[in-house]
Amino acid sequence: MYLEPLPIAILLTALLIFLIHKRATPNRSKLPPSPTKLPIIGNLHQLGTRPHRGLHALSQKYGPLMLLKLGSVPTIIVSSAEVAQEVMRTQDSIFASRPSLELAKQLLYNCRDMAFAPYGEYWRQIRKLCIVHLLSAKRVQSFSGVRDEEISQVIDRIACCSAVGPVNLSKILNSLSSGLIARIAFGRKFLGEERSKKAQELVEETSALFGGFYVRDYFPWLGWLGKLGGMDGRVKRCFINWDALLEEVIRDHEDRKRDQFGADQNEDLVDVLLALQKDRTEGFTLARDEIKAIILELFVAGTDTSYIALEWAMAELVRSPKRLKIVQDEVREILGNKSKVKEDDISKMSYLKAVIKESLRLHPPLPLLVPRESLEATKLQGYEIPRNTRILVNAWSIGQDPTSWEEAREFRPERFLNNLIDFKGNDFHFIPFGAGRRICPGMHFAISTIELALANLLYRFDWNLPNNMSPEDLDMVEAYGISTRMKSNLLLHAIPYKA
Repeated sequence: MYLEPLPIAILLTALLIFLIHKRATPNRSKLPPSPTKLPIIGNLHQLGTRPHRGLHALSQKYGPLMLLKLGSVPTIIVSSAEVAQEVMRTQDSIFASRPSLELAKQLLYNCRDMAFAPYGEYWRQIRKLCIVHLLSAKRVQSFSGVRDEEISQVIDRIACCSAVGPVNLSKILNSLSSGLIARIAFGRKFLGEERSKKAQELVEETSALFGGFYVRDYFPWLGWLGKLGGMDGRVKRCFINWDALLEEVIRDHEDRKRDQFGADQNEDLVDVLLALQKDRTEGFTLARDEIKAIILELFVAGTDTSYIALEWAMAELVRSPKRLKIVQDEVREILGNKSKVKEDDISKMSYLKAVIKESLRLHPPLPLLVPRESLEATKLQGYEIPRNTRILVNAWSIGQDPTSWEEAREFRPERFLNNLIDFKGNDFHFIPFGAGRRICPGMHFAISTIELALANLLYRFDWNLPNNMSPEDLDMVEAYGISTRMKSNLLLHAIPYKA
């Protein structure tokens, strides 16, 4: 195989830098265990196509606290509830920041969102704003009518499609999640078919970019390769398209406000953020780019979380007909002769809630939680952790731990009955939304959507696999990426149920 002189020179230069650095770096025996590294790439080759599984396999050999070199970035991998608790509770203040990721900076207005903002005063202010004004229980409840409308439309769509064959439930659930977030963020008046389609495309592209390999975040000194490979251009186009869409929507909202008087009873999230921008009582002024960053983040995270959780829950249930019958019997007994499930009915559905928790345990939407970074040097489990070290918590691996979960790989919702195990950050062997200061503030929003949608799907239809497929033959392989969608679309027969 012939190589051009330039790539050969680059590789030789990189190897020389590596050897000089290795010679100059002292042996630190108190660092966590680490697999053997290759020159330049470190341990990147050991991640595989599904990094959470590759890291889980490594943890079985090297323990629940490992040090990996991902390109040129030292990274601590946490794979047990015990170590996760130390990171996210005992030393939460030390591990509360985020690493400076070039991809996040370029897509999220220099990390002016909440998830990727570094720990500090700005993050505290923006988190308070989101929790109090955007994601509070009162605000989530205020959108109950929107949830009910969007889910009812999906049920009607499934009923129409079911007459002609199997329905592509994956596609329908993705459309439900993105449509619901769009309604809540932009409002019906500003949505429209064209904007809705554009937003869904941008969500998918953003998720793909965050799930891909961005060379600048692993080899800062090789950042120019992003231009040669086309990744930089792809990221730039994605940002420009998001910015244009968000600017258009914000201007429309501003124009409407100028033409109206009095309070609007149908506020969407853009309305709320624009009102906060003018409100000086909080002692914090929102810039326009910060409003855009917050909406963009809610759009992407909200769409993926609800869609993925619903897709896996339905897949696990059709693979377990016995448990599918149990949860459907529960929902239908509680509903009686009602036409659809309302949010007030959900509190009585203990088995449904257990199904959702078990699905989140087996398939957390974000199997590797958003990376953290140490603000100062510290120790974990007796090992030294230098300042500015990146931390990855493998929530998927923790959910598979046989010391915490009996028959950990089996779908058994019963394990969540008659106990107080929850996903709110207090049970560190079950952290699909994270824990501590950086716990996902939108989890209640996501769960309210997941519960209502799943209950209505189970109430209104009986579900079967197509072509006499046996449950064991259903493809449960995960797609590659930052989130764990199913690789193959979930196709099911939906048979309308008559109460």
